[in-house]
Order: sequence, then C-alpha cells, then structure tokens
Amino acid sequence: MRSPLARPRVIRRLTIAVCGLVACEAAAASLDLAFPPNLSKARRSSPVALDRNGAWLRALPVEGGRWRIRADLERTDPAFVRNLLKVEDARFYQHLGVDPVAAARAALSDLTRGRVVSGGSTISMQTARLLEPRRRTFLAKVLQALRAVQLEARLSKRQILSLYLTLAPYGGNVEGVRGAARAWFGHEPESLTLGEQALLIALPQSPEARRPDRRPKAAWAARHAVLEKLVRAGAVDRAAEADADAEALPRARQPFPALAWLTAGRLAREAPADQATVTTTLDANLQQRVETLARAAAAAQGRESSVAVLVIDVASRAVRAAVGSAGQDRPGGWEDMTRALRSPGSALKPFVYAIAFDEGLAAPDTKLSDAPRRFGDYQPEDFDRSFHGEVTAREALTNSLNVPAVEVLDKVGPDAFQARLEQGGVKLVRPRAGEKAAGLALALGGAGIRLTDLAALYASLADEGRMKPLAWTAQAAAMTAGLPGVRLVRAETAQEVIDILRETPPPAGRTPGVLTAQGPRIAYKTGTSYGFRDALAAGAGGGFVVVVWTGRADGGARGGLTGRDAAAPLLFDVFDAIDAPAEAPPPIAPHQAPEGLRRLDPSGQGPALIFPPDGASVETQSARGLVLAARGEALNWYVDGRPLAKDPLQGAPVWRPPGPGFYEIRVVDAEGRTARARVRVRSQ
Repeated sequence: MRSPLARPRVIRRLTIAVCGLVACEAAAASLDLAFPPNLSKARRSSPVALDRNGAWLRALPVEGGRWRIRADLERTDPAFVRNLLKVEDARFYQHLGVDPVAAARAALSDLTRGRVVSGGSTISMQTARLLEPRRRTFLAKVLQALRAVQLEARLSKRQILSLYLTLAPYGGNVEGVRGAARAWFGHEPESLTLGEQALLIALPQSPEARRPDRRPKAAWAARHAVLEKLVRAGAVDRAAEADADAEALPRARQPFPALAWLTAGRLAREAPADQATVTTTLDANLQQRVETLARAAAAAQGRESSVAVLVIDVASRAVRAAVGSAGQDRPGGWEDMTRALRSPGSALKPFVYAIAFDEGLAAPDTKLSDAPRRFGDYQPEDFDRSFHGEVTAREALTNSLNVPAVEVLDKVGPDAFQARLEQGGVKLVRPRAGEKAAGLALALGGAGIRLTDLAALYASLADEGRMKPLAWTAQAAAMTAGLPGVRLVRAETAQEVIDILRETPPPAGRTPGVLTAQGPRIAYKTGTSYGFRDALAAGAGGGFVVVVWTGRADGGARGGLTGRDAAAPLLFDVFDAIDAPAEAPPPIAPHQAPEGLRRLDPSGQGPALIFPPDGASVETQSARGLVLAARGEALNWYVDGRPLAKDPLQGAPVWRPPGPGFYEIRVVDAEGRTARARVRVRSQ
C-alpha cells in the first residue's frame, strides 16, 4: 500500500509541473511578443491594377526596382497550388509550422550522405526565411523553425501560402508567382500548363541558376526533376510528364504592362496593405487608344506641351479612360494633370447659364447685351475683342461671348454660383487665398478647378442635373450607381443646356455627315485660360462625357493655342475612339503608338494615319462604313490601290468595305508622301 504521504507528493509534483508548463508558455508568449516575426517585407509589396475586364494595367515595383507583386489565390491556378504542396510540403495543412516527419527524413538523409542534401523545410519555414534571410546554418534553420511556428500562430494557412507566393524569388528582380507568370509566360497564373507549373515550382529554390533565359539546360533539368516528383507522388502520369517536358521554355522575360500609368499607379498605392488586386473601372482597349491619341496631340503642339483626358460613363460615373499626361518622356510627364488645379477658361459658362435658367433669372431666348460694360472695377471683353450687340442667351453660350456670361453671373451672384457647385462636391480655388469673396471672373475661368471635378459637372448635365462622384474602382462604381445624387439643376434645365451646347460649331473637318446622321451628337464647350496656358474642351454624347486639357504642366504660356484649336479636335477624336472596335491590349509597356502616329511634327514628316491603325481588326456594317482619319494636308485616299470617294457633305473619307477580308489603306499628301495600314475587316 502507498504511504499516506505519497498522494500529497504526487499532487505537489503535478502542481509544480503545471506551474512549470504555464511558466514556459508565459515565457514563450513573452518572447513571441517581444520578438515578433518581421512582416515589413510583406507589406512592401504591390497589388495589380486590372481593368474592368481583368486585363492587367499596372503593378508598382518596390525597393531596388523589384517586382514583388502580391499573390492572389483567387487568381492562381488551383492545380499549381496542389502540385506545389505535393513537391514542397505535402503535410502543409497538418503541421504547425514544422513537419517532424520531413525534418527527421532530411536529417537521416544528410547523415547518410555526409552532407546537406535535404533541408526538410516546410512552406512556413521557407516563408520565414524569405522574410528574414540568413546564411544557411544549423542555427539559422532553428530560427526559421521558431519563426514558422510564430507565423502559424498569427496567420491562417491560406495567408501563409499567399505570403510565400508573394515573396518567392523567380529570377532577376521578379518575386512572387504573379510577377513570374507575367514575366516568363505573359499572363496571369490563373491557368497554367503542367510545364509552366513545374518551372514555377522549381525556380524559387535556385532562381538565378535556373533562369530559363540564361541557363535553359539547368531550367529544363529542374523542371524535369519536379515533374518526376509529381509522377512519384501520383499527381500526374508519364504521358502528362512527357507532354510537359516537351513544352518550350521561355527564351526571354516579357515586359510588364503599364497602361494608365498615373491612374493605375495611384490606385495601386492607395490599396490596403492586404489587397492583392485592384479592379478599376478603366477599359484597357479604350485606354490604349486614348493614350495614343493624347501622345499624338501633344507631339503636334510642341515639345513642352502635355495632354490630359478623362472618359466617363455617365450612367455609372465609371472612369473608362484616364490619361494624366502625354508620357513620362515629356516635360511634366510624371504629373497627373487630371488632378491638378487649372483654369477652366470658358468651360464653366454652361453652368452659369444653367443656374440662371434653374432660378428663373433667364431662359435660352432671353435677350442679352454684348456691348462694352463695366461691372464695378471689372470690365470683361470678348475673346475676339469685338462685340455683337443684342443676342439671346442661347447665342451667347453657343458663341462663348464673355460680357453676357458675366452679366448672367452678376444676376445669379458669384457667391451663390460657387456655393451651388460646392453643394455638388466641386471646389473652386481662387488664385489669391486671402481673397474672401468670389468675383465675376468666375464666369471666365477666374478660379482653379480639377479636371475630375469638371468631368463630374458635365456628367451631371448629361444625367438630368444630378451630381455624383466619379468611380475609379468596380466596387465604387457599384455603389455610385445606386446613389440618387445631389441635384445641381432640374432635369429640364440640364436638357436645355445640353441642347444649346449641341449647337456649338464643331472643329473644322471633325464631323463628317455620316457621323452627324448616325453617330452621337456631341454637346461640348471649350475654354482657354489667360495667356493661353490652358486649352480645354468638355463634352457629352452617346452616354459618355469626355474632358480634354492641353497645356504645359508647369503652367507656362503657349502662344495662340485655344481650346477650340488645341483641345476640341482631340475631344472629337476621343469620342470616335469610344465607338472603335475593341482589341485585346498587348502585354507590353504603353505609349508604343502605331507607326503612322509616331511622327507628328507639323513641319512635315508626311501624313499620319490615325484610324484605322496598321494591323487593326475592325467590324463594320456596310451601310454605315468606316470614317477614316489622318493628319496632313491635301490628302488622297486609296484602298487596295483604288481611289476612295469622299463624303459629299464634309469632304471626309468614308469607306464601306465590300465584305470581310484583308485590305491595304493608303493616304497620300500633295508631296507624294504616304502612310499605309493593313487592316482586317470582320462582318458584324
């Protein structure tokens, strides 16, 4: 029999053991809190900005120019993930950071062969090593194991896997499976061939020694070794292995796409630290066309000129294209001019009249006087320094007369006008911060406004007078579509102003008769700031609003370039581009204009064919045809060597293809200089 003293001893020992265990756990918890794993490298990663259809726009590099792009398991081939775990960590979902079976097997293998053959590292341990790189020693391996346990305590298995696929190196300055799939295969890792999967599994272990562009033999051998492991694991059969072995290795890295450089970059920077993908409202096809047009316009207006363009879907307020500059290679090219404060010139006049109509102070046919007049110490004059006598409000707005606009603003009250715009979310900024009262110069561009706000104002005119914020992401667009908006003016007032703006004479040669009959009628207004620093055009038509700005990013003056001459033609080009047939954007850096658009010096590089560009694939109905566009003077058009008839009303070329097929379009100027495009026509 046990001594009566035995039970207290057992209880005392158990108590000591429990206390010791608690003390160890407390010490471990304290050490864990005092020395947490360093996740800063994971935070220094970038999401991918995609267009509305999932096309890649841009991702941001991180320190040292490295492409560390956040993994998105929702956009990663599940078969790749399964095969990765079979090769690297078969018990990933069972262990707590360290796999005792794999560790024991690795230790036995190393002892048997007398050297390090297998590390037995789990995905969690490899992630810990990528977060805190160290020399490969026994102590480093122990620290990795401890860090792996810490990661397992803090993160879910899915988060750890995502972290590994974000940090894993794939050769050169590419980290993460999304960047690797884009760099080596030219597409997202959503769908990968077996050969592509095997290469992506093999590369992180020796990324430089196995780079397929520099060491193809080593890359093939490493890929084959992974395939052999998958065969032994029963994941694939020999036939699939043979097919994967036969896949060609990539010979070179592909450049990362960079459409909507400024906008996509901004949206990527603003994304939360744990967001892998930003789905924007932009349309990559339209964005690419508008960027090409913007670069052409800037080149035609001089080396110092830049261009900004916004295209807004009125129904959802979704931004479909956003060009912040004419390119990073131009002065001020890194400045996003869609968000810069610029003078709108006369582009705010429609809203002066709209509020006057809405308040019952005037009507479209109200008579106004366009004659010299002083308003206190302010005496405006018309742009052409002439006066037109008695005119209607409709005529004054259509012809952008200054004195009548100031007279109407005087009736509305500049403070009331500014307050009405601010109620809709638009902020006007006066050049002198100390100036307390808004002045009558507001009617003529006397306050700064952002292009984004100007676009929102014109979208309100096209949407029955309702103001809503612009939507830059798919999530924001879904929310904006359900908002009632803020009433700027009544629906009938907005329609009256739109009808007047439709009467504005179009730029010379910009609206062929065929487009007037069947295309959207554009209601637009131009603006020119003091010193010709800013040339603007804003318009609505076909369910879209387009705003165009040209000028110098540094605010310098440009001699004689007005909104009508420098911005309105591009406005009409962009409206044409909205209806152009869609083409998948190539996975290359932007600003690679078609050959016909690369030289636009008006001093004489020959004609430049704008639409259709070389290599385009277009759809058309024979009744409507295609309106062809080129820059140059005294142009003659030919299709497959035959002269092309022109529209009798406007003199613009309209081509009605006889049927589907391939055609050569040629435009020749008076000096015999030629531009050509080879296009394919598809029937609708």
